[in-house]
Amino acid sequence: MKFLHTADLHIGKVVNDFSMLEDQRYILKQISEIAKAQEVDAVLLAGDIYDRAIPAGEAVLLLDEFLTGLSGEGIWVFMISGNHDSPERLSFLQNLLSGQKIGIGGVYKDKLPVFRLNTGEEKNEIVLLPYVKPSQVNARTSEETVEKLLRKYWEEADKDENIQRLLITHYFVTHKGAEPDMSDSETTVHVGGLDNVEASLFEGFDYVALGHIHKMQQIGDMSVYYAGSPLKYSFGEVNTKKAVYCVELEKNHPAEVKEIPLRPMREMRKVKGTLQEILDQAMTEGDMRKDYIQAILTDENELIDPIDTLRTVYPNIMQIVKEEKGTDKNASFQSVVIKQKDPVTLFEDFYELVKDEKLKEKEKELIIDVMKSISSRER
Repeated sequence: MKFLHTADLHIGKVVNDFSMLEDQRYILKQISEIAKAQEVDAVLLAGDIYDRAIPAGEAVLLLDEFLTGLSGEGIWVFMISGNHDSPERLSFLQNLLSGQKIGIGGVYKDKLPVFRLNTGEEKNEIVLLPYVKPSQVNARTSEETVEKLLRKYWEEADKDENIQRLLITHYFVTHKGAEPDMSDSETTVHVGGLDNVEASLFEGFDYVALGHIHKMQQIGDMSVYYAGSPLKYSFGEVNTKKAVYCVELEKNHPAEVKEIPLRPMREMRKVKGTLQEILDQAMTEGDMRKDYIQAILTDENELIDPIDTLRTVYPNIMQIVKEEKGTDKNASFQSVVIKQKDPVTLFEDFYELVKDEKLKEKEKELIIDVMKSISSRER
């Protein structure tokens, strides 16, 4: 079996007040072309299909365009809901669409959706494990949730040893306590280890297609991979590669995983110098001037409305950062770029600053519950 693995499309996302819809249409078309050129049997979309639970009409139309194109080529699409998606909305018409080679795992209903896809003499089983909240299955943590759902799957699974098994899921997966590399475009509340899912739970699957983390990476030495997002959604990702995984599975052989690079319509990058130096540099860049830009200004004197000045050469400039001399910090005119901490750590720091004492463990547990509740309501 041969397939593409991608995730975290976040269709409809807005970055620094810029709609990414045009860029997403461009990259989804590119993924479709790669799928056709590689003659894959399926495309796996591992969650966070949309950027919000109630997507805009334009986002829904773009997904429709993408899925219709792949289905028309005879390519299966398997997708699950992530923590940003509404499972109910993503599951709309899922039974009807399965007849059009589109398998959806959205709302969890007592058992995980399983699809059998035979390629030649090979038997392949694709298991869809969407993002399920612990409370939905009377669990305390994400790891306990996954453990429960997979235990039920294995109890009912076909015991044929010749079946190749793929799992698509969307969780914060760790390996022996080591966490995946994250970017500052991650908006997940990840606190206290309650979201962690140990990779060893996926033993028995020939390939695990993960979504949730925006940097593509392998977890441990297993066939467990985060595909990452196909586009950069923050300036913390400027040096991050974007690609899709092209995977070939053959029974009794390790998965053959190849990266196929993606080329964005507009790159996301940083430029640095005085205002005049940046203006001069831009004049030599041609079409690159249309990129999404963060300008780091080194001028010592005060500047009047520098973003409008730079917009004359960089029409898609998103952010200006003022470099402060003699410090490692950068102060931004539009926003401050800081190293992110999770919300509970920030609250602990604030509490210690105000009260001059550390947060007690019971108080910390209460804050974690509050953060989870707020995050759930926002989604």
